[in-house]
Amino acid sequence: MSAFDRDAERQRMLSRRTLVLGGLQGAAVATLMGRLYYLQIVESDRYTVLAEDNRISLRLVAPPRGLITDRFGVPLAVNEQNFSTIIVSERAGDVQQILDEVGKLIPLTEADERRIQRDIQRSRSFAPITIKENLTWDQVAAIEVNLPDLPGVSIDVGQVRSYPFGEALSHVLGYVGAAAEKDVEGSSDPLLTLPGFKVGKGGIEKQYDQALRGAAGNRQLEVNAVGRVIRELSRDPGQSGREVALTIDAKLQHYMHQRLSAEESAAAIVMDVNTGGIHALCSSPSFDPNQFAMGIGYEAYQALLKDERTPLINKVIAGQYPPGSTFKMLTALAALESGIVNADHRVFCSGHIELGSHRFHCWSRNGHGTLDMVGALMNSCDVYFYDIAGRIGMDRIADMARRFGLGGKVGLELPGERPGLIPDPKWKRQALKQPWHQGETLIASMGQGYVLTTPLQLAVMTARLASGRAVQPHLLKSIEGQFAETTEWPAIDVKPENLATVLKGMNAVTNVPGGTGYRARISVPGMEMAGKSGSAQVRRISMAERSSGVIKNENRPWRERDHALFVAFAPVQAPKYACAVIVEHGGGGGAVAAPIARDILLECQMLEAARATVAQQPPPATDTTPPAPNPAGETP
Repeated sequence: MSAFDRDAERQRMLSRRTLVLGGLQGAAVATLMGRLYYLQIVESDRYTVLAEDNRISLRLVAPPRGLITDRFGVPLAVNEQNFSTIIVSERAGDVQQILDEVGKLIPLTEADERRIQRDIQRSRSFAPITIKENLTWDQVAAIEVNLPDLPGVSIDVGQVRSYPFGEALSHVLGYVGAAAEKDVEGSSDPLLTLPGFKVGKGGIEKQYDQALRGAAGNRQLEVNAVGRVIRELSRDPGQSGREVALTIDAKLQHYMHQRLSAEESAAAIVMDVNTGGIHALCSSPSFDPNQFAMGIGYEAYQALLKDERTPLINKVIAGQYPPGSTFKMLTALAALESGIVNADHRVFCSGHIELGSHRFHCWSRNGHGTLDMVGALMNSCDVYFYDIAGRIGMDRIADMARRFGLGGKVGLELPGERPGLIPDPKWKRQALKQPWHQGETLIASMGQGYVLTTPLQLAVMTARLASGRAVQPHLLKSIEGQFAETTEWPAIDVKPENLATVLKGMNAVTNVPGGTGYRARISVPGMEMAGKSGSAQVRRISMAERSSGVIKNENRPWRERDHALFVAFAPVQAPKYACAVIVEHGGGGGAVAAPIARDILLECQMLEAARATVAQQPPPATDTTPPAPNPAGETP
């Protein structure tokens, strides 16, 4: 091949390679352009959404929890601003290292760290977890300054439940606490996934939790490539919880709490005889619900659990006690309704009565002499009630007790209510597989033996006696202004003249000299109360104890002393309020519980009278005189 031919051949090869390379480059450029076209034109909308998703983060916002007020609009449960620090585990890297750093700025216990690690394991990695709530300003500042060195950590501003009346209303309101697994399971409410979201854990907070909770809102946040919040774009606060108004009178409740605090352990309740609305309900000792809302410590909680006076138990609805002689009105009414005994039936009390080989004593060892029914109620004569109970039998007494609200739950809208027990022969055969004995009728007729009631049930019984109607207790006055109370209660099927005899006996207890509650009477004209005392034996004094000189309550340990009870209504002529009081292991009902009932019923009526006086006062005069012109001649 000549030199010319070789040059021509190299020229052709160079041209082919250039053409191939050019083609490849062109294909590459075309592919690139096509990909760009696909990404920017065809998939434009999709990637725009994805980019926005990366740039914008949506977070749920807990709405303000609904307020709880008393019957006059006084706030009982409110919301206050609360600062907490949170962590998002997927942004934190080494969570334990971050917690160690946070622990140098704010106190974190081992229990806190275990709880945080547990919450992280249970939640998705992007979900914020609360490290610590209720931070002080100094703690907030310390965290904020060190945020650049604490990836995944931030400060959150929320609200904490606050109870202005503290211990005085804890057993009514309950408290709020973090949602537990059982609260979350089966619920589709997204609020329950929020870190530290609180739900009702007792009392009204639990009973009306759904109404108080509200609906979730959201925050639209702009975040950078590592998820750090740049700014808030928008905020939807959600729907606030609804306002719940109770029938409680906050002033009366505060007074009752102060009055009961003088006793070691006591409970009391006042209800409207006509509507059934509860005006005050108190169990003492109590606890501070603010401790629970803020997060109570282990030691403080254990102290409440171990207290033998049971401050965590609402004794008004969950305390089961023998009613003692406060039960005698029902025995009397059952006897009158039976037609076997009338109001003039008279019994001689020598201090005891014999039944077979057993002797049943009256509380008065020397006896009361001869008494009719009103006199027996006034003196609380045990022998009289032994006599009429033996004549009518237990079935009639039990039937009357159930008509007046005893023997089961009355259905007050508070969690934890316990039933009472009204025994009869059928109950004993089924429950204990034993026959009923006549002596048990005698014991039950005076509220002892198997008979059990709660203070709530005794208040209902008293309200029904005073009104003659099957009034039901309730705490709810309205939700968001929707009125719920009623006075339409059916009449109880008893003869008015028989009911009048029983009420006459209750009036004699407090307003006739010699009555067991006379020393605790209300002497303000028009505000007098009628009532009945009771002393429920907790443990009989043994012969050995009597021999050693132990013959009185005061000689025995606190736990073994009798319960003191008193039920009453007022005013006598036009009953408006019914009250039940129990002082655990307090001794005699007339001496210990009656003065408390008197003070509470008097306070009820004094508050009502004071409010009526204010309501009748004319409004302050409005100054309609036109303002004087200023020196410049201009009207301000």
